[in-house]
Amino acid sequence: MSFGQGGPSWGPGDSGTPDWAALAEASAARSRRRKWLMIGGGALATAAVAAIVATAVITTDGRGAPGSDGDASALPSAAGLPAESGVPQPSFSSVAPPPPPNPRDYIADERKDKAPVTVDAFFPGRKLTMGDRVYVKGATARTASCAATTQGALGSILVNNGCDQVIRATYAKDGIAVTVGLAVFGTEAEARKAAQQATGGLASLSGSGVPTFCRGGSVCRRTANSYGRYAYFTVGGYTSGKNVTTASADVYKVGDDLTDFTFRQIRHRGDVQASAAAAAPAA
Repeated sequence: MSFGQGGPSWGPGDSGTPDWAALAEASAARSRRRKWLMIGGGALATAAVAAIVATAVITTDGRGAPGSDGDASALPSAAGLPAESGVPQPSFSSVAPPPPPNPRDYIADERKDKAPVTVDAFFPGRKLTMGDRVYVKGATARTASCAATTQGALGSILVNNGCDQVIRATYAKDGIAVTVGLAVFGTEAEARKAAQQATGGLASLSGSGVPTFCRGGSVCRRTANSYGRYAYFTVGGYTSGKNVTTASADVYKVGDDLTDFTFRQIRHRGDVQASAAAAAPAA
């Protein structure tokens, strides 16, 4: 069957009867063409999409991937993302907290060192234990007459540097006695200067079971130190009156224990006052 400009031809002889086989074959051919066109178009579209995706992947990997050296502008902007709603966000103060109080400040100047200055504040109890050594406390004394607690030139040194008072306590063990004296000043500089200039020495304090020692010309060991606004001195020797020599390790040990204990007491005073200031509510 053929189609001309004059209309369809019905077959040989033009009997007027349609050629149904030819019509069916033509319809099937048209269906096949439409099917192949659809398949071909879909393949082309799929290939185009794949090419676009591949290009996007290459572009992202090469230019905008997180952590790469590419162009970060290819990434989506955070400003375009939807904001979370109803979720509380953490807040941080822009004001830095104040530093903790320095304990040294509370023993360096009388204007901040407000704790009581008493014998018991520095030398409490009836005994002193340092490791396996136990010392019995003897007589104690406290006076504002700083020079009266000294021998030699130390009295004038204390007075000239502004000494306010001196606290003394004596400890004894096995025929050895040591008196420690704590001289109180207004500032750290005054106490340090007094300790550095120290000559002569502290006068020993007997009584309360401890006989007179380090008097009448006997040789004794003397020390001078300072910490904060406190200068502290020791004088130690044998209660028998025997002279102390560089070989008298037992006398040196007692004196070192008393010096160490006094230093710890002064430092503890600063720690307590600094802790109280840190715990106090802000004004």
